[in-house]
Amino acid sequence: QVQLVESGGGLVQPGGSLRLSCVASGSDFSGNHMNWYRQAPGKQRELVATITSDGSTNYADSVKGRFTISRDNAKNTVYLQMNSLKSDDTAVYYCNGFIAALGYLERWGQGTLVTVSS
Repeated sequence: QVQLVESGGGLVQPGGSLRLSCVASGSDFSGNHMNWYRQAPGKQRELVATITSDGSTNYADSVKGRFTISRDNAKNTVYLQMNSLKSDDTAVYYCNGFIAALGYLERWGQGTLVTVSS
């Protein structure tokens, strides 16, 4: 059973930073394609950042230059470093992965809330 568990959300002032973590349990992590999504109140869930098994990354235009996705395969963890946060970044952030050990089945974490407010 593969589980994704996020942590690191919280309340931060505009202009501040947070780092989200997502730990994957239950399988070898290195082959997974991992993503971060977010869903703001009243809005659809949107893709924020992706990282492939070889470390290639891609970002939504709204976060380019402010957010960085990275992975540590030894720790089975994917990170989202968020800098220069804005009120528009307020959302529940979800870790998502296509799990190589499961034939690239999709898995979701439970989400972690990020609130950007003064």
